[in-house]
Amino acid sequence: MKPLLLGDYVTTPTYGQLAATPYGRLHTYDLADFLARWPELHEEALALLGDNRIHPSAYVHPQAIVGDDVIIGPDVKVHEFSTVRKGSVLCARASVGFNCEVTSAFVGEGAVLGHRIGINRTIVGNRAHLSAGVTVAAIVVSTDMSAPDREIRLRTEGGAYRCRTTQFGAVIGDKVQTGNNISLGPGVLVGRNSQIDSGVTLAIRAVPEHSVVTAPHTTQTRIRNRNAGVEEMLP
Repeated sequence: MKPLLLGDYVTTPTYGQLAATPYGRLHTYDLADFLARWPELHEEALALLGDNRIHPSAYVHPQAIVGDDVIIGPDVKVHEFSTVRKGSVLCARASVGFNCEVTSAFVGEGAVLGHRIGINRTIVGNRAHLSAGVTVAAIVVSTDMSAPDREIRLRTEGGAYRCRTTQFGAVIGDKVQTGNNISLGPGVLVGRNSQIDSGVTLAIRAVPEHSVVTAPHTTQTRIRNRNAGVEEMLP
């Protein structure tokens, strides 16, 4: 199985306290290896940071919730009614908008999560911008969603890639831009400088860098008369 190096998708944090932690080596990890070691690496980072896990220049709205093991870098903004929990990392100048849920996620330097974003077990690259209503799922639908038992696998140009975990959402590369109302995962890789248009649903596959991913255009929506059975295109 050909390795999938995180450094081919996202840039390692270089600004602030994170550069001196295991997250400063993010670019060196194969995806599956990183996912397996992520909890251990996060604990190591917390130990190194001590009382400095939240930078004093960060802004956290009084009506936001931040977990005890979350790391927040310089000039980060977390807006009202958002929750950041369970081993998440917000790098320097990242922004988490209104009513977001960030769980077990890494958000790169200068990345923006717009309103009502939900990401789980996901890595977001530098200066990526996710617009309103983007959701990243981390487990495959199964008979018992509280105990997922299906390994996440990816379709790549080099063949199948085994993530060796039942929980992985996506790697969203540096400078990826998205529209709204998008569903990603489980098991998605989006290459650098790509664009994902509104309404896209995408899972278990890799998207090359500089790609544009589109859904059927709204002008192709069909309206059918329930009584006469007449079908016509929207103007």
